[in-house]
Amino acid sequence: MNRYTLFTDGGARGNPGPAGAGAVVCGGEGKVLREAHLSLGRATNNYAEYSAVILALETLKKLVPLAKRKECEVEVRMDSELVARQLSNKYEIREETLFPLFIKVHNLTVSSFPKIKFTHIPREKNKNADRLSNLAMDESELGKS
Repeated sequence: MNRYTLFTDGGARGNPGPAGAGAVVCGGEGKVLREAHLSLGRATNNYAEYSAVILALETLKKLVPLAKRKECEVEVRMDSELVARQLSNKYEIREETLFPLFIKVHNLTVSSFPKIKFTHIPREKNKNADRLSNLAMDESELGKS
């Protein structure tokens, strides 16, 4: 069975403000397989955190053949405790703008990666995804969204 660890981070300068998402996809041995970042324009921190999870899952979909996706074990690690707990169905979602993103993550997990778990990690263990989200925020500030 294939195992993947996805590190995600999103942020906004000003909340809301120039926002970005970063994702790092690692294989079972921890080797980095792909990095991705996405400029989001103006958004909130939580919106950016969800966008990072979506970016990571969509990046993984490009790496894993359709026939093998449902066999994969996927762990998504993020430093947003709120988003990790919402995606694990431990916290309810109160911010209306997050519902469509939650549904998108849910649909990606059901259709492609049903063996998934969401884990909150300390910020210092998420440096690569943080670097990518900051790169994307820089691009948002420069109007490259």
